[in-house]
Amino acid sequence: MSTVMANAHRKGGRMNEWLIPDFLWHALLGGIGIALLAGPLGCFVVWRRMAYFGETLAHSSFLGIGLGLLLHLEPMLGVIAVAATTAVLLARRNPAEGLAEDTLLGLLAHTSLALGLVLLALMEHLRVDLFSYLFGDILALRAQELLWIAVADVLGLAVLARIWHGLLALTVHEELAAVEGRHIMALRLAFMLVLAVFVALAMKLVGILLAVALLIIPAAGARRLAQTPLQMAFGAAAIGVLATVLGLASSLHLDTPAGPSIVVAAAGLFLLIRALPRRG
Repeated sequence: MSTVMANAHRKGGRMNEWLIPDFLWHALLGGIGIALLAGPLGCFVVWRRMAYFGETLAHSSFLGIGLGLLLHLEPMLGVIAVAATTAVLLARRNPAEGLAEDTLLGLLAHTSLALGLVLLALMEHLRVDLFSYLFGDILALRAQELLWIAVADVLGLAVLARIWHGLLALTVHEELAAVEGRHIMALRLAFMLVLAVFVALAMKLVGILLAVALLIIPAAGARRLAQTPLQMAFGAAAIGVLATVLGLASSLHLDTPAGPSIVVAAAGLFLLIRALPRRG
């Protein structure tokens, strides 16, 4: 717990024996905000088997960080820009032409990762804490970043609510959805852009390496309990919120990294759910 207490003083958090320090409130609210968006978003990632796509967006974050620092912008803006560009390129890809999807994803993921690392290495005047980008620093969340998360939640959930039925139709049968008059390209692009924004935000909390885990693990756990898509979306969000609370509590008491602790808590909840007998 000494590391957590040190963080409280280093980040200016107020602490006494009766009150929760400000930095812990920020971490809790930020984690809950991310979990609320990750729940329904992760359901479609699981249903559409897009985990590797999420990994590609996460790897491209390094290039976004490098470009953001190079242009003297907030790194999160750079991450969103690069992730959104990657999402647009993939959404507009014609499956009948060019490279197979997994090959293209691998090419984009590792090329953008390498370019980002090279770019960061060339900026010798900057000292970049790569560890915090890899594994996150949720305890360093500021009020300004909480505002970012709140805005992203409102916009992201509004977009998902608007395209929910279309995405479900697209997930069940893409050709039939097209025959029904669904705008396939618009649906795919809107979903990928929301996913790109999520990855940029989750990077701050649990880091690039663990961001996709917040999408997949709660949704995979909720899948066993739910009987309808909407139940699965709410269940995934609830599991993500509970994992955030348990992860931060264990980080506080065991003096472990907060971001990885949240993911471990989510994995523990998944295993617990898997151990439950199936309903009906």
